[in-house]
Amino acid sequence: MDNTLPPADELVLVDRELAQLDTRRSQLLARRAWLIQVLYPPVAAAAPLRPRPPVADSTPRSAQNVLLTLGGTLLTIAAVAFTLVSWGSMGLGARATVLAVVTGAALAAPVALLRRGLVSTAEAVAALGLVLMVLDAYALHRVALPETDGLGYTAVASAVLAAAWTAYGSALSRLRIPLPVAVAAAQLPLPLGVLAAGGGSTAFAWAALLTATADAAVVLWTRPVAVRITAGAAATALGGWALLTGGWLSLVSPWSGAPLLLAGAAVTLYGAWRVPAFAVAASAVAGLAALTAVGGLLRSALPADWAVPGYVLCALALASVWRLGGGAAAGDGVPGPGGNGSAAAGGAASRGAGSDTAVLPPRGIRLGLAGAGAGVAALGLVWALPPVAAGLLGPVARTTDVWSGEHAARALTSFPATAVLVLAVALAALATLPRLWARYDTLVLAWALLTALPVSFELPYAATLALQLFTTAAALWIAVRPGPLTRGLRAVTAPAGHPGAPGTDTPDPHAAPREAGATTPEAPAAASAPTAAGPAAPPVPGPGTPWAAWAPSRPRAQAPAVEPGTALGWTAYVGGLASAVSAVALALDVRGATFAALGVVLALLAGVAVLGTDARRVVSACGAVLAATGLVFAVAATAGFEDHWTALALLLVPAATAGLGSRAPRPVALAVEITGGAVGVLALGIAASRPAFLALALALSGVIAAATAVRPERRRFASWTAAVLFLLATWVRLAVWDVTTPEAYALPVTVPALAVGFLRRRRDPEASSWTAYGPGLAVTLLPSLLAAWTDPEWARPLALGVAALVVTLLGARFRLQALLVLGGAVLALDGLHELAPYVVQAVGALPRWLPPALAGLLLLAVGATYEQRLRDARRLRERLARMR
Repeated sequence: MDNTLPPADELVLVDRELAQLDTRRSQLLARRAWLIQVLYPPVAAAAPLRPRPPVADSTPRSAQNVLLTLGGTLLTIAAVAFTLVSWGSMGLGARATVLAVVTGAALAAPVALLRRGLVSTAEAVAALGLVLMVLDAYALHRVALPETDGLGYTAVASAVLAAAWTAYGSALSRLRIPLPVAVAAAQLPLPLGVLAAGGGSTAFAWAALLTATADAAVVLWTRPVAVRITAGAAATALGGWALLTGGWLSLVSPWSGAPLLLAGAAVTLYGAWRVPAFAVAASAVAGLAALTAVGGLLRSALPADWAVPGYVLCALALASVWRLGGGAAAGDGVPGPGGNGSAAAGGAASRGAGSDTAVLPPRGIRLGLAGAGAGVAALGLVWALPPVAAGLLGPVARTTDVWSGEHAARALTSFPATAVLVLAVALAALATLPRLWARYDTLVLAWALLTALPVSFELPYAATLALQLFTTAAALWIAVRPGPLTRGLRAVTAPAGHPGAPGTDTPDPHAAPREAGATTPEAPAAASAPTAAGPAAPPVPGPGTPWAAWAPSRPRAQAPAVEPGTALGWTAYVGGLASAVSAVALALDVRGATFAALGVVLALLAGVAVLGTDARRVVSACGAVLAATGLVFAVAATAGFEDHWTALALLLVPAATAGLGSRAPRPVALAVEITGGAVGVLALGIAASRPAFLALALALSGVIAAATAVRPERRRFASWTAAVLFLLATWVRLAVWDVTTPEAYALPVTVPALAVGFLRRRRDPEASSWTAYGPGLAVTLLPSLLAAWTDPEWARPLALGVAALVVTLLGARFRLQALLVLGGAVLALDGLHELAPYVVQAVGALPRWLPPALAGLLLLAVGATYEQRLRDARRLRERLARMR
């Protein structure tokens, strides 16, 4: 049958295929162009290279400045020397004439120099003129007013000079030196005038504050940058001195320091309002000053124990400024990429809302004031921590015997009981904030408050123990059910890329379905327009983009790593464990209290292990095992058991954990069994003092391990552990019976074990030699090796060496790893035991310098062939690994 198309039909088909290929090629070329534009944005063409002129050692401008500076400095030195040295050799008229002529010339010369455009030269000469004016003032005091008080004259002279330099700098506005120098001179009149009038530290601080206020006015209402910088530095220095003085006065004389601090706070707060760039820092300083003032007044009116609570109350009141006008609302969040636009918009909205709306403080001021209040409150909380530490760690540092009925002396008996008030007030303040960090702090403070109550109120022993157990129970319950702490938290806006977030491509599940490829009219333009955050985004798939399936999706933000409930639960869990340890340590004073505390802790941790999640279940299960171990110890001590009987009783713990491990989830089961195994090792260590009981304990441990080996997931490890424990129990029992020939008991076990292993290998050639022959060989070789090391005769070491050599050769011949390793190790140790006396004698006969020399040569040889030795070691390891 002929299926060939007619030529006309075939031509139509070929044209259609070629058209599709052209369309596809156009799509791919457009896609390639867009990808290149995204990956490699266009760069402006570099300017053509031009030959660079030779670089001079110094530019003309810098050389001119250096020369003018040196010239002005030399003239200043000459003027000072003339005034101080040659002044006395001239008459009064000559002196006045010289000073007037030189100073006038120095101040008038910059006028002519500026007209000719010599600005740098004018600056240098003007600086000389300013120095000469200072020398004129000094000379006037020395000649005309020698009896005048130095401080008073300096204050008046500095004021006159500041006014003169201000007028001079205003007249010659192109000079940059006079006005900053005038500002610097204006810092002296008020402070020096106060000192001249005999004012104390308070008056001097007020003078410094007034001067700093004037400096702040200069900063706010002048334009020259140099003047503003000079005035700002002076205002910071003098204002800081005034505030520090006010802080010192608030300690020694609160009613004198409070007005000074409040005035300084008002000035600083006004500056923060006018200069938004420094609003946070300046308002924080103002807040600290106000807290120091008000707190000092309260401290003087209240008893000494209430001083810190007074400061904390004031601090919390100041921190609440942040919530004015919804300060905790979303509008006060961290500004996004747009900077402070949202805050500015909020401020503008509040100002334009009408006369009925109160003007709120800017966000920066509220943040600074709240930060100051929070910082002082944090210091108050640090002051209140010693009772918490004493309540938690006091029972651990025992000074009495266990179950003696005596209680350790109370710590911090003289510490103010108002510490718990500080914790309670801070707790109440934080509990009102719907923020996650506030919930963390609330949880921690609640735990700290309950821990500090027994120390601060000196509660009796029973009440203290009951409160600690209650704290443990409450914390562990919150760790299991943290839901109540997460209620009322403000919903966080979904991050970019999450469903419902702005700018995501995820459709609304409740919206009407759209046709495939449909898009909004503005979507392509919005998607392809460049943004400030990065390069242009790819076009949205649609009719205008032929590569709808190829367009990359927008990046999606990752979800938070830790959920609020999980983090709060872990915080409560750590506090609960700490309280549990402290309660158990405190309960050791009384026998009944010990049983009660261990029982309660065991029940609580078991509940967390059943109801909890993540790693808290594992840790709680391990803690429950330890609590059960403590109960076993307590029961044994109450019954008067000796140590070896206590060891046997402790084996109940690993037996119970082995039974629980078969039903618990895998992570919890593994942790519980490991903890039970550790308790079993402790029991064996306690029983080691009585070998007969040690053998019994080893045998019982082997039974527990054998029972655990019934489970498929524990069979490999538990079976080997059971075999080792039974073997150790046998050896210890033989040692108790004073058996000096262990081979008589070991060989009857070794022969059938090797026979069984041979049959196993014959049936399954892939079986490991360790499984087939390892137990049988170890039963004889290891006890014989221990006996050979203590045997003074030569027969047993020789027989053991021959047997080990045979086993090693068989392992090498048949490539059996167990035979090679066990035989080689026993042969090496047996040979070392036999050769050790002769080696010691040989080394003693050699010169003392020879062993270090030989060791050095050995190290050199190993170092020279280090790579070869590594290759040999790897080759040996690979050969051993290939053995069965």
